[in-house]
Amino acid sequence: MCAGCGRSVRWHLRSGPHASFRCPPVRCSCRLRLDRPRPHLPGPASGYGFLNLNSDIGEGASDDEAILACIDSANIACGVHAGSATLTIATAMRCRTLGVEVGAHPGYDDRAGFGRVERSLSAAEIEALIAFQVASMAAVTRIAYIKPHGALYHRCQRDGAAADALARVAKNHGVGVMGQPGFEILAAAERARLPVYREGFADRLMLPDGSLAPRSQAGAVLNPSLAAQQAVSLARSGRYDTICVHGDTKGAGQIASAVRAALREAGIETGPLAG
Repeated sequence: MCAGCGRSVRWHLRSGPHASFRCPPVRCSCRLRLDRPRPHLPGPASGYGFLNLNSDIGEGASDDEAILACIDSANIACGVHAGSATLTIATAMRCRTLGVEVGAHPGYDDRAGFGRVERSLSAAEIEALIAFQVASMAAVTRIAYIKPHGALYHRCQRDGAAADALARVAKNHGVGVMGQPGFEILAAAERARLPVYREGFADRLMLPDGSLAPRSQAGAVLNPSLAAQQAVSLARSGRYDTICVHGDTKGAGQIASAVRAALREAGIETGPLAG
């Protein structure tokens, strides 16, 4: 029974042939998360009927409140590539109120390019950049994982040294790493024996290798209907633990709502990654 509203709640368990399982905490429709032990072992995510829905927020976009009503985990900007210290703190506090899990979303110091322009930084400089932002976020609220932003995300995908730098910061904070499967970012986290959260994207065209089509490519950004279809397809593929809706995409609130509704209709439960 929910301690907040008195409704009955269910404990969702997923298990399978690999004897792995991951359950969200007990959560009522009032979105209050109840503190109960949650088993969490790493393993394939195929066909268990459980997924996480995340979004990049706290970047100054207008749809954050609508998005927060739909997601399980929020990747909050640390005030460097976008946003501000005030917005970061306010967003973190709003997540706490709603029971939304928080991940740190560090990026390059590139406000003009919204963190999408690559910087010529060494691995040591990248580690310092990430460490500074994550420490700032951790001082405000509990974080469950780190997901880099924009060009920094793509750098950690392809550059093993940058990915190792990210993993060191995550290990220092005792948190997981979110990224696309099959790339350096999660390989480095696995080497560091960290929780890894395999990410797919609902609102972006994904190439055969799992990477994102450039935004400049026609059809690279999907409308709510196509995003909902893609989210269900990705969930059923068994390759992903979490699906992202970008908070800066036009109509992001509508997309997040459509995706959540489609997952629910498909019988796919959603919840936080780390509890």
